[in-house]
Amino acid sequence: FSLVAFSLLCCVSPVSPFLLGKYEKLSLSAWPSPVVPLGQTVTLQCHSHSPLKRFRLFKTDGKRRLSELQGHHFNNFTLGPVTGEHAGSYTCSEAYWSAPSDPLEIVVSGVFQKPSISAHPGPLVQQGQNVTLRCHSLVMFDKFILHHENSTGHFQRRGEMLTGGYAPADFSIGPMTLASAGTYRCYGSLRRSPYEWSAPSDPVDIMITGLSKKPSLSAQRGPMVRSGENVTLVCSSESAFDQFHLLREGVNLGRHLAGGQSPRRALQAEFPLGPGTPAHSGVYRCYGSFTCSPYSWSNSSDPLFLSVTGEQPLPGPCFVVPVQTLCCPTLCHPEACSTTDSSVLHYLLHMDHSLVVVKGPSYLSEAMSQSCRVTQA
Repeated sequence: FSLVAFSLLCCVSPVSPFLLGKYEKLSLSAWPSPVVPLGQTVTLQCHSHSPLKRFRLFKTDGKRRLSELQGHHFNNFTLGPVTGEHAGSYTCSEAYWSAPSDPLEIVVSGVFQKPSISAHPGPLVQQGQNVTLRCHSLVMFDKFILHHENSTGHFQRRGEMLTGGYAPADFSIGPMTLASAGTYRCYGSLRRSPYEWSAPSDPVDIMITGLSKKPSLSAQRGPMVRSGENVTLVCSSESAFDQFHLLREGVNLGRHLAGGQSPRRALQAEFPLGPGTPAHSGVYRCYGSFTCSPYSWSNSSDPLFLSVTGEQPLPGPCFVVPVQTLCCPTLCHPEACSTTDSSVLHYLLHMDHSLVVVKGPSYLSEAMSQSCRVTQA
C-alpha cells in the first residue's frame, strides 16, 4: 500500500476523525470582496490559530484544483486578473489532513450587461414603511441578486429571486429601520453559470426619514420672483444638523454643509439656483442629516412653492373673481385673482404661508397632475 495510493484515497475518502481532531477548523475569506469585477484581483485568506505554514486552495466541485500555494503570515492566495474560469466555490485546508474550511463562493461580475434598479414609491422611506426595489433588464436573466451596502461599508447579499423571460424581480424592504437604509445594487445571472454575474446596476440610495425634527425652507427673495433674478433657497433648523438636502418634486438636487446661522441662531445652508427661469418653478422640500449617519434624514420641511414669472409680482392684495377655483386636498382657501388686464388670471395658492403664482392653462394642467382639480365657481 504505497504512499501515493494512500494520498489518492485521502482525496476522495473521509478523513479520519482522529486526524481531524488534531487541528481546528479553518475559515476562508475574500478581500476586498467575494464579488470580483472581471479583470480585477482578489485575495483569499485561510485563517487559523495554529502555527500552520502550508495550505492548499481548491475548488469544491472536484472539476479542477489549483496548484498548491505557499501560505505565509496571513496565508494569502491571490487570484487574478480574474476571468470566468476563476468563478466558483473554494475551500482551503492545511497541507496534511486538516479539516477543510467551509466553502466560499467567488463570483466574477461584469460578464453581462448591467440591469436597472428603481425604488417604488421612492428612495425616501418613512420609518416603519416599506419600499420595493425593482430589478429589470433587457437580458433574459434567470435570477436577480440584490446587494446592500450600509454606512459602515459592510457589503452583503440581501436576497435573490428567480425570474423567467424578461420579467422583473421585486424585492420588498421593510418595515424600514436604520439598518435597512443604505446603497442597493442588483446583479443578473444565468442558470448555466451561477457564479458569473452581470455588471452591477447603478446604485440607488435608500434613506430612512422621520428620525428627527423637520427643518424649515424659505426663499431669500420670497417665493415669487421675476425671470432673471437670482434665486437662493435657505434650509435651516435649530437641530444640530451638519448637512442639508434639497429636493424638487422628489428629485435630489444635492446637499450642502451647514455654513452659518440665521438671526434666530438656527443652523442653515444656502442653495443658490442661479438666475431664475420658469423651469425653476415647482415644489421644493429640504431635509437635515448628520455626516456620521448619511442614510438617516429628518422629517421633510413644509413644501415651498416657488414661482418664476416674466412679470413683476402682483401689487397689493387680490380679489376673488367668480370664474373657477383650484382645489387641492392640502391647500387652504385658494383664491382666483385678476390683474388690471382681465384676460390674464393669476391663481394664488396658499399653503403654510407660502404663495405661488399660477398663470395660464398649462400651469393649471401641471397643478391638476399633482392631485388638484378645477371646479367651476
